Amino acid sequence: MNNTRFATAIHIMTLLAKSPQEWLTSEWMAGSINVNPVIVRKEISVLREAGLIASRQGKDGGSQLAKSVDQISISEIYRAVKNTEVLGKKNQNPNPACSVGKEINNHLNTLFEETDQLVTQFLGDKSLKEFSEQFE
Repeated sequence: MNNTRFATAIHIMTLLAKSPQEWLTSEWMAGSINVNPVIVRKEISVLREAGLIASRQGKDGGSQLAKSVDQISISEIYRAVKNTEVLGKKNQNPNPACSVGKEINNHLNTLFEETDQLVTQFLGDKSLKEFSEQFE
C-alpha cells in the first residue's frame, strides 16, 4: 500500500479506542491527524461499512467503535482500507511474445497473494486494544 489510508484508519481507530464513551467528530479527529475532515469522513465511511465504527448525525453526532476494542484486530482495519497490493501493481500489458512477459503476471499473482496472506496473518495477531495501549 503506497498511500496513507491504513495509517489514517489506524489513527482514527486508536482515537476512538482511547475515548470509548465519547462520540468523536470528524473535525476533531482530523485535527489530531492533521488532515482535512473530508479525508477522515471518507475513511469513517469505509470503516463503518466494515462494521468497525458506528456513527450518528446531528448536533451530538460523531463516531464510536462498533464493537469492543479487544474484539478488533489490526488485520480487520487493514482489510477494510486495503486498495492496492502490498508490493504495488503489476504491469498491465507485458509482451506476450517474451518468455518472461507472457508468464510474469501469473507468477506475480502468486507472490502477491502469499505476501498479502503473510501481512494479514501478522496483523491478525495484534489487537486494536494492544496497539492503543501504547498511548497511555
